[in-house]
Amino acid sequence: PMNERRRVLFTGHVQGVGFRYTAVSVARGHAVTGYVQNLSDGGVVLVAEGERGELDRYLADLGAVMRGYIQGAQSEASLSTGEFTSFHVRY
Repeated sequence: PMNERRRVLFTGHVQGVGFRYTAVSVARGHAVTGYVQNLSDGGVVLVAEGERGELDRYLADLGAVMRGYIQGAQSEASLSTGEFTSFHVRY
């Protein structure tokens, strides 16, 4: 299956609530790589690569766990680059 990349901008109360560490923890249960990072505007960006269905499941699981904090999620898909070996917090 073709791998793809998803870049998701999360808005809402997503900083200071363990969002990044939850994203890493949930990623451990999925075949995805990439990173999650706080933005200066109070949002969080998540970049993940993997098989399309696996990305869908990962983002659905993360959304379910953090739904009380997420107000918006803007997602764009592109071709994966294969540049990541794990899923981690980027500072």
